[in-house]
Amino acid sequence: MRVRFLGGAREIGRSAILVSEGGTRILLDMGVILEPVPGFPAHVRPRDLSAVVITHAHLDHSGASPILYTSWKVPLYATKVTLSLMKLLLLDFIKVSGPLLPFEVIEVENLMECAEPVNFGEPIDIGNLTVTLYSSGHIPGAAQVLVESKRTGKRLLYTGDLNTLPTRLVGPADTQVPIPDALIIESTYANENHPDRMMEEERFVEAVREVVERGGIALIPSLAVGRAQEILCILTAHHFEYDVVLDGMARQASAIIRSYTEFVRNPDLLKRALSYAHWVSSWRDRREVVRQRPLAIVSSAGMLKGGPVLYYLKHVVNDPKSSIFLVSYQIPGTPGDVLLRTGRVFVEGKEVRVKAEVERFDFSAHAGADQLMKFVRKVASKDRTKILPVHGEGDNCPLFASRLQSEGFKALAPQPLDEVRV
Repeated sequence: MRVRFLGGAREIGRSAILVSEGGTRILLDMGVILEPVPGFPAHVRPRDLSAVVITHAHLDHSGASPILYTSWKVPLYATKVTLSLMKLLLLDFIKVSGPLLPFEVIEVENLMECAEPVNFGEPIDIGNLTVTLYSSGHIPGAAQVLVESKRTGKRLLYTGDLNTLPTRLVGPADTQVPIPDALIIESTYANENHPDRMMEEERFVEAVREVVERGGIALIPSLAVGRAQEILCILTAHHFEYDVVLDGMARQASAIIRSYTEFVRNPDLLKRALSYAHWVSSWRDRREVVRQRPLAIVSSAGMLKGGPVLYYLKHVVNDPKSSIFLVSYQIPGTPGDVLLRTGRVFVEGKEVRVKAEVERFDFSAHAGADQLMKFVRKVASKDRTKILPVHGEGDNCPLFASRLQSEGFKALAPQPLDEVRV
């Protein structure tokens, strides 16, 4: 097998990995970098592809996939919930960034016509290769991809985005996989660990309670897919007794995830959490919500780049009783990142100093450094497995490779467009 890194090597975003065996070529992910001007992977001709496999719906892994469906039909494989969430996110991507994208709604429709849902553990024969998906523990339906050569028996495992610890929403990544000859593993937090999740949950719920009990609004900007639903589950699991509002694209994402509870760790908890929250359905509802304080509001977008959260933001920035709790990763340069670093934010075109409390909580859906090492020790062989760290900013990928080498593993952080033989 030959593996070429079209995107996602030593960067976060535009994940795209081309796997070739004889005349069979499979593309693993096709994402974008969500800069002001989206960045795309290196070009690959759709007619040269045997199949596309998408690990999960987040745009850094799926956002460029419609490019492949302008004039060609390529089978695309993913879990059922991933396909539904992909469609939601891609159509929203077009709505927000349409003039900057080389595709339109028709390409998304073409993609969906070529999509074939697959289950975890179900082998798919694609020419000279066999593909099997395993849970990656990241968001509902997120997958690792095992690619096996029918000609040589060699195996490649691509983790996608990986979380080895359970969250309120999904269980941990599956480690019961065959030993691979090559392991392509994410490195988002390869050089730092996360705080204890239960302690972080308790700290978060107590902070939300304090805001509501002093008469303020706890505004919780959340990623629409995964994080918003987990926040609602956390509040419900800790018996949060005050009003909770759900708004933005998180509503549609929640409805989709509620329809695929086989991909959720605790379906009963999710159903109770979604039933407890008040779902905002109109601007009239929004105006009523801000008059109903105190309460907690969970709304997209998680990085304050758009969505109904901006309406709520202008009603809390000057209120010292209220708080803005950031629970999602903030890409450098985004409004959420600027708010964390400077305490300032733009509201209706004017920069203001925020009087509300601002705090960050770490509910990452990516494995931390120690958990990544435990995963490698569990699934890889020092004698057999070549480990290829990707999906990391700055020096994360090469530093992770160095740590692996210090433990006796064969590891190399690929550069963009590098090709590796397995």
